[in-house]
Amino acid sequence: MTDAGVTYVVQNNLTGQLDVHTAPGIHYIVPFFSTVTDYKQVITSTFEADEAVIARFADTYVGMIPVTFRFKLPADPEGVRKMHREFRSETNLVKSLLMDAERYTGEEFFQGGLNQFKTQLADQLQNGIYLTERRQVEIEQTDLAPVGLASPDGPGPKLVRAKQLVWKTVPILQDNGVPQRAENPLSQYGIDVTQVLIGDPRPEPNLDRLLMDKKRLVAERIKTVQEQETSKAQANTEQLKKEIERTRAVQDAQRQKELRTIEMQREVDVAKQVAERETIEQRKLQDLAVIQKEKELAIARAELDIQKANASAARFQADAIAAKGRAEAEVLAAKYKAKAQNKEIFLAETQRDMATALYSNLKDFKVEMPQNVIVGAGGADGGGAGRMPSNLDVITSFSALGLMEKAVRSKAAA
Repeated sequence: MTDAGVTYVVQNNLTGQLDVHTAPGIHYIVPFFSTVTDYKQVITSTFEADEAVIARFADTYVGMIPVTFRFKLPADPEGVRKMHREFRSETNLVKSLLMDAERYTGEEFFQGGLNQFKTQLADQLQNGIYLTERRQVEIEQTDLAPVGLASPDGPGPKLVRAKQLVWKTVPILQDNGVPQRAENPLSQYGIDVTQVLIGDPRPEPNLDRLLMDKKRLVAERIKTVQEQETSKAQANTEQLKKEIERTRAVQDAQRQKELRTIEMQREVDVAKQVAERETIEQRKLQDLAVIQKEKELAIARAELDIQKANASAARFQADAIAAKGRAEAEVLAAKYKAKAQNKEIFLAETQRDMATALYSNLKDFKVEMPQNVIVGAGGADGGGAGRMPSNLDVITSFSALGLMEKAVRSKAAA
């Protein structure tokens, strides 16, 4: 009885005939003389833990590599028969497909060669195995310093860069740089590799200690380098700060010097301006003095001319006045002479003119005599003539006048 997903190879031990059954169903076999071998049509084989693949690397270290393969077996009976004749069982088939890890050193494999190893393994399983050769090559790697090696960092294990000659299995390359391949052992049976998975490899204890020591030392080295870089950066920063401060101080001093120079230049310029202004003022005062003197000289000259003109005018005026006086005197003398000759006519005309003026001015005059006269204590007999009346005289006179006016009003009323 056959199941789905499984290929069965029935071998007749009497005749040696191989029958292949890939579909589920019931088939007839020769009892006691038939052998049935089953192959999963898709095989997934995982090797891990104690069954992990043991790989011995080029530097003699050993590693345990968990691997998972997924194969698709051929479906045609002839390919199945050929595969069965070669491997005889599914277990032998899987074991024959294990990888060869001699092309790597333990350190490079566990420090980054795993991905390249996985890629090359899948490529070879699908396209053919690389043709290889053993070759001694020089590799450079980080290693622990030998015991007793002097180190400027102090005692203890240190890392050094070392070169080492190892025998490695390397691919043979064609002229174009492509690796040469042997015939793919799987393609002749029609087996396809659909997936290759590699788990986390486990190094042997010695390699693990080496890797851990290198990892720790690398971390310490990185930390030390970082601290050194930090200290160097801090020192550079402090140096830069000092340079900046020094530059700032120099700039400040230069600026102060320039400011003092500018201030001194300004003072010099101000002094020059003051001196020039004073010179201009002095020149202006001198010019003004000269102008004033010239003005005074002109005024004096003008006054002199005026005085001369006044003197000439005065002389002319005196001459004119004298001439006028003489003429008037001669006229007056002629008038008086004529009047002396006609005296009676002159007196009659004079009296006539006086009378005309008097009558014309006295026609509206009204002369009233005073009713009362206040005299001094000397009385009206002339004994006190020329003496001013006193206050008592005035008061007494006003009292008498009041009584007299009152008596007059009373009389007029009666």
